[in-house]
Amino acid sequence: MIIKNQKRIKTEKEIASEREGEFIEIQDESEKEKTIVISVNRVAKVVKGGKRLSFNALVAVGNGEGKVGVAVGKAKEVQDAIQKAVALAKKNMIEFPLINGTIPHEVEAKFCSGYIWMKPAVEGTGLIAGGAARSVLEVAGVKNVLTKNIGSTNPFNSAYATIEALKKLKLQEQYYNIRKK
Repeated sequence: MIIKNQKRIKTEKEIASEREGEFIEIQDESEKEKTIVISVNRVAKVVKGGKRLSFNALVAVGNGEGKVGVAVGKAKEVQDAIQKAVALAKKNMIEFPLINGTIPHEVEAKFCSGYIWMKPAVEGTGLIAGGAARSVLEVAGVKNVLTKNIGSTNPFNSAYATIEALKKLKLQEQYYNIRKK
């Protein structure tokens, strides 16, 4: 039996997998922000009546000029989880120095079992990073950098380790002020 012109109904899992890695442009009155969905997970809680499904979304938000935030949102629907994550990421944004589209110096950081190493690169090298670190650096506005993700490749640990590394970045003048030279 052949059925033509019948639309297939997508499951929540298929919708969630389509949203991963998707850029969402959000226009604010004050500034233009980029948002990328790094990961969407389906979570099942087993209760007496069966399984209760919910979703969590890992999202990175940045202005492309050295300001970035990462957060996780949890909800019963994928779209609600993404909206919650975007709101939290905007609330927890950090600023770091950018020099000609790259970071000022080599830095390494650790978050749980995720460890990341970043090194500035010359113009034209590009963004050499993998996984969640690439997404975070893209929305932050970093154009040329070398990174290595060591240890866990879990997107949550990788994204938060990248944020920890970006928090450590300082300009040479800031180091001089700290040491009072």
